[in-house]
Order: sequence, then C-alpha cells, then structure tokens
Amino acid sequence: MEMPRFFTLQQAEQVLPDVESAVREAISLKSSFERAQEEWKNFSRRVTVMGGVRVDHTQVSGEIGRRESIGQRLKETIEKIEEQGCLIKDLDTGLLDFPTLYRGEEVYLCWKLGERGISFWHGVQEGFRGRKPIDREFLDHHQGE
Repeated sequence: MEMPRFFTLQQAEQVLPDVESAVREAISLKSSFERAQEEWKNFSRRVTVMGGVRVDHTQVSGEIGRRESIGQRLKETIEKIEEQGCLIKDLDTGLLDFPTLYRGEEVYLCWKLGERGISFWHGVQEGFRGRKPIDREFLDHHQGE
C-alpha cells in the first residue's frame, strides 16, 4: 500500500502500531550498534598498544561482522519507518512526525514513544517545543491527502 504524502489523523493512527514496534526495534539496535562500536574502538586501541603483533583474525572478523550486521539491521529498520511516511525526529526518544495539512498548510502530527496515540501537532518550523494538543479547531480544519 502506498503511503499518502499527507496523513489524516486516522491514517496516522492506523500505522502507529507497526511504526511503534519498528521504533522500539530501532532504538534497541542503535544501542547495540553503539556498544559494538565502543567494543571495536577498545579492541583497536589494544591492538595499537600491543603493536598488532598478536591479533586474533577470527576475533577481528567476528567483531567487524557483528557491527556491520547490527548496522545493516538498524538501517533497514529506519527505512521501514520512513517508508511508512513518518519523519524520524529523534530516535533516542522515539519522536516521530506525520506530515498533514491544517488550513492548507503543511504541519506535523507529532508522536513520542510512550504516548498512547497521536494527540499533538506542530508547525513545520516549531518542532517538539511548539506542540499543541489536537483540539476541535484542529480537527475541523485538518485535511489529509
């Protein structure tokens, strides 16, 4: 199914369960990737200090492969979220925007991991700090596609 350029609130709410699951997975993978990066840096420092004389090539290959595998899975998970039509604003906190129209202007439906549903919106230039609750006024002048 092709995702609309602009979501209605209902369309955004419909894709939210899949997106939420993917965001949780991406956060976990990002954490694993960062740990693998740190382990690789530590390993590289030890090799440098030891002069690289006794390097276990199996270990090196395993570390590189593990890091690359996690990185690839993270990339694919982020692409899966973006293919839904969402904009990732902050992966660390699970902050996403869904493009929509309000009074003929592009704005974003805003959702953060842990919220029960999409209850806020903000202008394109406002960001998270400019979030406003979705109220009757918004619903009366909100368009999707």
